[in-house]
Amino acid sequence: MDSDYVDFDDVLPHVGEFGTYHWLLFFGLAPAALNLALIYFVQFFITLQPQHWCAVAVLQDAGLSAEQRRALSVPFTRNSLGAEVQSSCQVYDVDYLGLLQGGVTTANTSWPVRDCHAWEYNISTSGNYHSIVSELNWVCEKEWYATLAQSVFFLGAVFGGLLFGWAADRYGRVPVLVATNLLGGLASLLTALSTSLADFLVYRFVAGMVFDNIFVMMYVLVLEYVGPLHRTLVANLSIALFYMGATVALPWLAIWVGNWRLLTAISAVPMIVSCCAHWILPESARWLLSQGRVKETVKILKTIAHLNGRFIPAKVLDGLETTAQQEAEEATSKQLSASIFDLFKTPRLRRTTIAVSLLWMLLSIVYDGHARNVANLPLDVFVAFTVASATELPADLFLILTLDRWGRRWLAFGTLVFSGFFSILTLAFPDNALAVAVLAILGRFCVNITYNIGLQYAAELLPTVVRAQGVAGVHVAGYLAALLSPAVVYMATINPLIPLVILGVASVAGGCIALLLPETLHRDLPQTIADGEQFGKDQNFCYFPCLVQDKQSTQPLSLGEIGQQPSFIRHRASMRASLRGETYRSSLIRHRPEVIYIPIVDFKMLP
Repeated sequence: MDSDYVDFDDVLPHVGEFGTYHWLLFFGLAPAALNLALIYFVQFFITLQPQHWCAVAVLQDAGLSAEQRRALSVPFTRNSLGAEVQSSCQVYDVDYLGLLQGGVTTANTSWPVRDCHAWEYNISTSGNYHSIVSELNWVCEKEWYATLAQSVFFLGAVFGGLLFGWAADRYGRVPVLVATNLLGGLASLLTALSTSLADFLVYRFVAGMVFDNIFVMMYVLVLEYVGPLHRTLVANLSIALFYMGATVALPWLAIWVGNWRLLTAISAVPMIVSCCAHWILPESARWLLSQGRVKETVKILKTIAHLNGRFIPAKVLDGLETTAQQEAEEATSKQLSASIFDLFKTPRLRRTTIAVSLLWMLLSIVYDGHARNVANLPLDVFVAFTVASATELPADLFLILTLDRWGRRWLAFGTLVFSGFFSILTLAFPDNALAVAVLAILGRFCVNITYNIGLQYAAELLPTVVRAQGVAGVHVAGYLAALLSPAVVYMATINPLIPLVILGVASVAGGCIALLLPETLHRDLPQTIADGEQFGKDQNFCYFPCLVQDKQSTQPLSLGEIGQQPSFIRHRASMRASLRGETYRSSLIRHRPEVIYIPIVDFKMLP
């Protein structure tokens, strides 16, 4: 290795790997995590379906109580579990004025019935406010409207990932962070003004375009300036505390606000305030270096060093400038020589690419499906959502204790299979509401663990020369698969256990697919297409790094190359055969000569 080679990670110790400036950046992640939770899950609460039944104007005018009106007008039917319940979509087709005059107060089951034309709602089951569902009567034959809106949200995520990924490479991370927050805030304000399905779909599509990048840009910027030994603290606490805290608090904010339009409008406020990042945050130093803007990088580094009480030697800064120029030249040549299509030209690499794509697609469906299926659990939806969201913290702690010992492959298999087992086991307790809820939440806990593993797996398996393109493709496949999760959850209208069974089967299938992948723990990651084809050939099916102490690699990972959100990370080739730095929403940091791992809770596709 050239002794004059100085890259950004070599400069960090002189700047200060975790000081006053870094603490300020760390707390700056709080509003970003809040924005992510708001834009991702607000739609869950504003489309809650309250208990409803057919409205009969004559009975309302007569001053009868809700129970008296239902007793006289609502027929009974059998639900998907065979239990007899009052219908939500039908009413007796009789002369109610004549019945009242005759003193009739209870229904005769032989009366004819008809479909509803209007509805009454018990809004206490939706936060004591009329959601958009009850306001626009998205019930009965229109019940699928809310499901369609969620699918449109994920469709927007596909387009947004591609658009803002290109924009971040072209114009920088901070401008895209500001633009996505501004657009997210605008979409939320417009959502609050929705009066029809058409405009609601348009505004949720726009919200979907920004929901991931609205946090990711800030997250990467912060981790980029933190030294490897401190990234565990920053990465884990920022997600586990800020994101989990936001998701746990959101149901109670909805109840406190008591108005779906006001809730949506309030969610826009922190996004708009976050546009101040333009005047506060430093631009990505690595992106600036990739653009040859070394003077701006040096200015930022000097500011951080000053606040941290450190000093950067002139020789180090000169070396950084030389290295940046050389890397830019090498990156250009490598980018021209490989593309995402090279991943499918050789048999082992093709199999790996397809397998990791299928794994991520199944993870996307299962994670988002579990997050949204809490509305179908036989518990108060607000309590269930809170408890399920709180599982992010123990999932994160579990990864801290296990990922650096057990590796990715078997841990992904085990947690996914257990998630599937808990979900399918609900079939054994169809009449036990508490058992079903507990098993569903345990399934959510397990898939949280796997989701965090999956976030990094593709980035570790795919070769450096096409890593950004390849992982981008994998994530887009995940967004497309997530279009199906609302439909899976909607199948609870047939039987409330069907979504959990489908999610359970998908989890087991994903676990089996994980076993088709090679283990990456303690391994030199593939640099070229040829490396990718050979990667894992020395591992047999039962290979388990916990039992085989063969630490073959001391190579550190690279921020901007390993595990980051691929939609905006462009590969910067390195002159040395190493990958330095940080992972995006992953659980791995390796730093010479130790091996350090960072499990990070998803914010979940995080839904």
